Amino acid sequence: MNIVWSRDQCSYCDQAKNLLRSRGIEFEERNISHGYTKQQLLEAVPNARTVPQIFLDGELVGGFTELRAKLTESR
Repeated sequence: MNIVWSRDQCSYCDQAKNLLRSRGIEFEERNISHGYTKQQLLEAVPNARTVPQIFLDGELVGGFTELRAKLTESR
């Protein structure tokens, strides 16, 4: 499962979601501004200090920079 933990008005969150969409990668967005809490994020990623926090195939990738690097190396 692909998950993007995000919040409103987060440019890195928007960039990550746009990158995933441009690659045709489906994901579930878990927005801590709507419907999800920071506590739920910390349960999923105990050391999270920022968003986005991105999981691909159930594995934590990290934030936008790590996502971009991972998708670039897998080309």
